Amino acid sequence: MKRFHVHVAVDDLAQSTRFYNALFGAPPAVEKPDYVKWMLDDPRINFAISARGQPAGVNHLGLQVESDDELAALKAQHSAAALALFDEGKTSCCYAHSHKHWLTDPQGVPWEVYHTMGAVQTFNGESAPTCGSGDATKTGGCCVPDASPAKAAPLAGERGKGCCA
Repeated sequence: MKRFHVHVAVDDLAQSTRFYNALFGAPPAVEKPDYVKWMLDDPRINFAISARGQPAGVNHLGLQVESDDELAALKAQHSAAALALFDEGKTSCCYAHSHKHWLTDPQGVPWEVYHTMGAVQTFNGESAPTCGSGDATKTGGCCVPDASPAKAAPLAGERGKGCCA
């Protein structure tokens, strides 16, 4: 079963955490100095906020799946529909180890499609690169690869464009 994912960049993590605790009526499942995540069943959503220097607002949307088989089926569906995708493969980002691929909608909103296998200690796994350099700043978010809806060809082979690669 899929879980909708929303990641919002915020200016004040503590203030936003209080707001979303009240909105959802539930405490976060993950709380770090720069990142907070709620794993809700009603509505079924993985909602994350972070204060990592990106402009405030929606950072990216996504679909979290429960297995690599489900992820492979979605990747095949996206490929068959000729959607340009960036196959990031195995990666560590947002305090989690995942398999993932990315799509960009016609408005330029990044979509992450992923299966999480476990937690990691830092935002970007073992090596914690800074997000203020490289192509990641173009999309306004760490972990979000540099992808454009104008690119017609799949983004395969462009690993290394996001902070998490």
